[in-house]
Amino acid sequence: MEKTCTDLTDAARSVKLLRIKAFSAASTMYTEHYIKSRWEVDGYEWELRFYPNRKTTTHDWWVDLDLVLLSKPRTSAVRTTVVCRLVDPKGMIKPSAEIRESKSLTYRNDLISVGLIHRIDLARSSYLKDDALTVECTLTVLKEVEVPAPVKEVRVPSSNLLQHLISLLHSGTGADVTFVVSGDSFPAHKNILAARSPVFMAEFFGEMKERSSGHIKVKEMEGATFKAMLHFIYTDMVPELDEQLETATVMAQHLLVAADRYGLDRLKLICEAKLSDGINVDTAATSLAIAEQHHCPQLKAKCVDFILSIPEILDGVLATEGYKHLQASCPSVLTELLKSSRGVKKLKRC
Repeated sequence: MEKTCTDLTDAARSVKLLRIKAFSAASTMYTEHYIKSRWEVDGYEWELRFYPNRKTTTHDWWVDLDLVLLSKPRTSAVRTTVVCRLVDPKGMIKPSAEIRESKSLTYRNDLISVGLIHRIDLARSSYLKDDALTVECTLTVLKEVEVPAPVKEVRVPSSNLLQHLISLLHSGTGADVTFVVSGDSFPAHKNILAARSPVFMAEFFGEMKERSSGHIKVKEMEGATFKAMLHFIYTDMVPELDEQLETATVMAQHLLVAADRYGLDRLKLICEAKLSDGINVDTAATSLAIAEQHHCPQLKAKCVDFILSIPEILDGVLATEGYKHLQASCPSVLTELLKSSRGVKKLKRC
């Protein structure tokens, strides 16, 4: 006997990321004050109200969130579930445990409250990064199905390849090579590395000695630099370059050297662009040395133009440690600077 299945319910689901920058400033708000964000799910208007500093009835301080129904319910009740967790947008640490709250909302401005984390526990956690906190909220609205609707089209979800590759990198599942860099170990997958880097292709599948090796020691590189390079190889992204300017500049300098070493041309150009946009008195000489040693003509030209722009900048650059390194590593560049400086003086006289 043939059996059939009829769906009696369906659900509308949406995921929203809330990022609260300058959290330390936001946390000075009074307990009843909140930061709001609108949301539309299943034809209803919702409002997320984020409380960075809420005092509970037990006189504890919490980071809380309210989900408020702004629309009038179309039926007797809007059966709703909200799931929240703290996340790291860069994927470097695992999300926190899910906090799930369910309720049937029966009138406009009815709400669900979610206690995210105790203020003391937040300070001890790793989720508050660069004074920013990110909360992932998943809202599910249950709706009754009276007549099964015919399928009009096949809906293809958005690509999740990136998430799978990040998970593969972090878990190390199926890794067939381990790099040891400055005492840290990094498991990886030879096929992925070889597909992205001609140098790794030669090491693993060419005539080089590392072809059958399961452990490779990488010299003259910091572990943080190698980790950032691996993340780029798997994801084509460099979240470290979105940090504060000084930190991002130092990482860009190291990553440019690593990218040139392993033939990662796109990463090299990303770092060259980052360094070109962040040239100042403290970084100009070091970036010029890197540009000369690793064949970055555009970065080199920008550094030279900056150094020779006005006498005060030139004097400032000459007093930096980076200039001493430039003298020792790239004496030919100093000759070019001298010639260019003379040319600039002649033009000014004219």
